Amino acid sequence: MNRKQTERIEAITATTLVAGIDIAKKVHWASFANYRGIEIGKAISFTSNRSGFEKIVAKIEQLRNNKALREPYNNVVIGMEPTGHYWKTLAHYLAKAGYRVVGVNPHHTKKSKELDDNSQTASDKKESLVIARLVKDGRYFDPYLPEDVYAELRVLANGRVNAMKRNNAVKNNIIAILDEYFPEIFEVFGNPLTGKAARQVLKKCPLPPLIIELGAEGVLAAIKEAVKKSVGMKKARELLEAAKTSVGVTYGLESAEMRLGHLLRELELIEGHLAEIELGMGQRLQETGYSESLLSIKGVGVVTAASFLGEVGDPLRFSDARQIANYAGYNLVEDSSGKSKSGTSISKRGRGQLRSLLYKMAFVMVGQNPEMKALHQYLTSRDKNPLKKKQSLVVVSKKIITVIYSLLKKQALYDPVLALGTVRREMILKSVA
Repeated sequence: MNRKQTERIEAITATTLVAGIDIAKKVHWASFANYRGIEIGKAISFTSNRSGFEKIVAKIEQLRNNKALREPYNNVVIGMEPTGHYWKTLAHYLAKAGYRVVGVNPHHTKKSKELDDNSQTASDKKESLVIARLVKDGRYFDPYLPEDVYAELRVLANGRVNAMKRNNAVKNNIIAILDEYFPEIFEVFGNPLTGKAARQVLKKCPLPPLIIELGAEGVLAAIKEAVKKSVGMKKARELLEAAKTSVGVTYGLESAEMRLGHLLRELELIEGHLAEIELGMGQRLQETGYSESLLSIKGVGVVTAASFLGEVGDPLRFSDARQIANYAGYNLVEDSSGKSKSGTSISKRGRGQLRSLLYKMAFVMVGQNPEMKALHQYLTSRDKNPLKKKQSLVVVSKKIITVIYSLLKKQALYDPVLALGTVRREMILKSVA
């Protein structure tokens, strides 16, 4: 860390023009400073469109070509907070213009903005200068903007996450309506949203009065429109009996039926989108050349592997697996002062979506992968310092990163004997003996 910090500081020389940009939705602010952090010229605002981007480039070139300078600025470093999505178009434009664009941690900006005027006052103009001075001090990083297949995977992975959120929301709305109007349907079908027969009932006769009106023969005929086998008169009679004895409310029936129809059509549309996205993820995963190694790990499927690469990009751009763990925010931190010392925890200063994905991977793999299951059991049951289940899953998540990185670097397939490493495997074997 110290070496990298030194390299970043040394990269800012007397001939470096440092720009700090505070990102907003429509209007950005930019301030400029030299390698000592002294402000150069006045801060400017510019709009988030081509004319605004051309304005900031013109300002940078004006400062670089100032005839009053003893030495021209032959290097430009532009810092900004890479949060949200509004920064991406500007960063892409400036990078294409030949400037180096770096990221500044928003937490650093928040903690540093009182240093100059000892005031909690916050403004876009003020924060742009704070960002420039953080860059001057080497407190920046190079943001990763994936390209080619990894850009495609990131877009697909993000699209799937958003579609899944909407999918779950629609399902919860449908279940809420059924709980209110026909709770007994869950006794007949278990989960009415799975299976063609149950879906057909929800489309044709979702509420008790409609089922009673059709009768057992009518319900069976409606089901047979979508399902030719597996559902017979017995299930139709069960449904009819449940409708007759239902304790569901009887007000707003027409509106409830209409609302269910809307939600079911939306659910089918989302499911179609998900199928299309997952097909695309599988195709892009093949293009990376890593699919064989990733899919050889028991518990890792196509969607999981593609999502991992979408979040991380090419894993081999990192020098080791620990950097990927830090990228996810899995680096450990503790708060200690004098005799006071808190417990350690993960920093969570990284990609939250990647952490979420890894946690889900760990949860699945401790059930399906024998090696990860053994590791999880050892961590939660060892005599000294046993971990809670959630803590253990975090450790398993980091182990998954290590396994993936090792396989891709060696271009190898998953080997159960090598998965845990010699030391960890011996510890587990001793605990079992």
